[in-house]
Amino acid sequence: MQIFTLPTGEGVYYYQKSIVIPFSGKRKVLSTAHRNGGYSEELKAVFNHDAKPGAGMACTLRADTYQEHMKIITEELGLDPDYTAGITTAASMENVAIKTVEYQNLSVTAIVTGGIEVNGGRVGDPTGWHEIDGKNHEIKPGTINIMLYIDGNMPPETLTRALVTCTEAKTAAIQELMLGSMYSRGLATGSGTDGSILICNGESPDYYQFAGKHSKLGELIGLAVKPAVKEALFLQTGASPQLQFSILRRLQRFGVTMEKIWESFHENNALYKPEFVCRLEKLDKEPELVVLTSLYAHLMDQLDWDLITMEQTAYEADHLLKRMNPKIQAVMVSDLVEKTKDEFIEAMTQKMVGCLVGLLEERACIG
Repeated sequence: MQIFTLPTGEGVYYYQKSIVIPFSGKRKVLSTAHRNGGYSEELKAVFNHDAKPGAGMACTLRADTYQEHMKIITEELGLDPDYTAGITTAASMENVAIKTVEYQNLSVTAIVTGGIEVNGGRVGDPTGWHEIDGKNHEIKPGTINIMLYIDGNMPPETLTRALVTCTEAKTAAIQELMLGSMYSRGLATGSGTDGSILICNGESPDYYQFAGKHSKLGELIGLAVKPAVKEALFLQTGASPQLQFSILRRLQRFGVTMEKIWESFHENNALYKPEFVCRLEKLDKEPELVVLTSLYAHLMDQLDWDLITMEQTAYEADHLLKRMNPKIQAVMVSDLVEKTKDEFIEAMTQKMVGCLVGLLEERACIG
């Protein structure tokens, strides 16, 4: 079925777990597609495909190489594999977000699917595999795929700059949601498998040479991509400011989980786990505690980024913990001298766990 009409009049179609854009004229395309990717002026269609065989099933290659895998999918969609570029994901196409913004004759449309609850990462995180001659390929679920359609003409270098701006907008959306990496304690900048397809109208009389943040085109890219990424993440995984307003969500990238708190709590308490979970869920959303926890996490971030020292971090962390739980013991600055940054952040994490356990114990006594 047709789910959207682009400003050029071209339809955006959804069928066979895919979102497809057939071109009605000359289009310039820059993409991360593994088949017909890079820059091209010869393509006749592009698509985004949900590669899951079924609900809860892992994505697997249907051929010996990824290129051949994509050829099979393209042919099944009724498209010419020699003139089509496609990207894949484990996100459902029903959860697509589409945003169009305009200024005078210029329009930018972002068509986005996404979910990074499993595969979100921060650039530079440790990796799990190394490619050798195109082999040893690993597919993981969790991808933000963006199709960005610009109704304006431009040279290849400007389309390439638009890809940079588009990527910045995606990362800004993730950072504004404070979604964490699954592979480090950092904030995520994307997933390990994100894909992008940028299309511009090669027949437009309006010609643009700049797509950075100082240009109107760059501004429109940001205004289309950022909200589309946020909406797609919400539709796929529920990611939102409301979901992120949580002690556990703010601290999970540091290893503070319900299980870790439970391990520490039940050593000295007879409360059954269902009761513990109920109490922790209430604590998890208390406004003042969420705000203080956020500040505590940001102290650890700034220490990680070498913006503040361990002594400064310890001093301010103590103030935050005392506001959360006045009975918590202070961190001794003298104990920091021999600690590495990793050891210190681990100690801060344990201190937060102890603070939360103390609050739970206090409330268990009260009621």
